[in-house]
Amino acid sequence: MNTFKISLIIALFTLTGLSAQEVDNVPSEEPKINTINQQFTDLFENSNSWEEYKNIKKNLYLKLQQNTVDSISSLKQTISTLQQEIDSKQSSVKELNDSLAETKNTLSSTIDEKDSINFFGIPMSKVGYMTMMWAIVGVLALGLVLFIYKYKGSNAHTQEAQKKLNETEIEYDEYRKKALEKEQKMGRMLQDERNKALKSPKK
Repeated sequence: MNTFKISLIIALFTLTGLSAQEVDNVPSEEPKINTINQQFTDLFENSNSWEEYKNIKKNLYLKLQQNTVDSISSLKQTISTLQQEIDSKQSSVKELNDSLAETKNTLSSTIDEKDSINFFGIPMSKVGYMTMMWAIVGVLALGLVLFIYKYKGSNAHTQEAQKKLNETEIEYDEYRKKALEKEQKMGRMLQDERNKALKSPKK
């Protein structure tokens, strides 16, 4: 609104200094600067005086009146044009401000997207993402170490059990051989006793 007032004052001073239509008069009575104020001055000075009154020519008065009306109309038109220009500039300024705000929001979103990573649809900062990834890697590495440790322990137990099983199988084979030999020996002894019983005379 202050801009509008300043523009209005400038327009009034400018248009007041512009030349309006000249008042019909002899060349010697033409004003040097044909402003509305000068035309009033010339009309006053070129009018006849009678006591405290001035006799003004009707045609000069009507001409001055028409010039004044035209000047006011021109001023109103200029004011309207300036107001339209002010409204247009204010609209342009608003559009620029809106565009600037949108650009700032876009820039802020772009920076946030640049500094963040989507993890299963969840936005995370790069620092948080890297921390989580290293935590997962650490957990997996710890799990791998525990698995290797348990595997080595299980493997040692398995080898020990396999060794004992092999020893047991060897002992069983030896026992089975001895049992077979004993069984064969007992079979021969039994056969010998049968043979002796058959050979001895019956009473």
